[in-house]
Amino acid sequence: MIMLTALGTTEDIVKGLDAGADDYLVKPFSFQELEARIKALLRRNKEVTSNLLTCDNLILDCNTRRAKRGNIDIDLTVKEYRLLEYFMTHQGVALSRITLLKDVWDKNFDTNTNIVDVYVNYLRVKIDRDFDKKLIHTVVGLGYIMNT
Repeated sequence: MIMLTALGTTEDIVKGLDAGADDYLVKPFSFQELEARIKALLRRNKEVTSNLLTCDNLILDCNTRRAKRGNIDIDLTVKEYRLLEYFMTHQGVALSRITLLKDVWDKNFDTNTNIVDVYVNYLRVKIDRDFDKKLIHTVVGLGYIMNT
């Protein structure tokens, strides 16, 4: 998704990209530039080799940004999707809260923030609540791991 807007401060651009935009273009802009950015996004999407990520009976479709576990469709916010995608591409790897902050939020947060714990809880409610087999596990003193 390309966000087209008249708001061009660094803060506005960061907010737009954090909200899920793949690119950000400030008005006024040339249609040649818009066309080039669209073509670049289309090329990037063609380079994706696998559109589906799986962990046990959880499936994440990277094209539609939709998740499904068993027969249950799971609605995800942009940040929940990014966090789940990160977990699923790093299955079996213990991930620290700091690593998740840097790689999912793209920011250097205060290390005392609990934003990772909050979003992991959101994901657990959505993907683990109705199932006996839990996929996201706490690694005491470190962070989290996704495995079956």
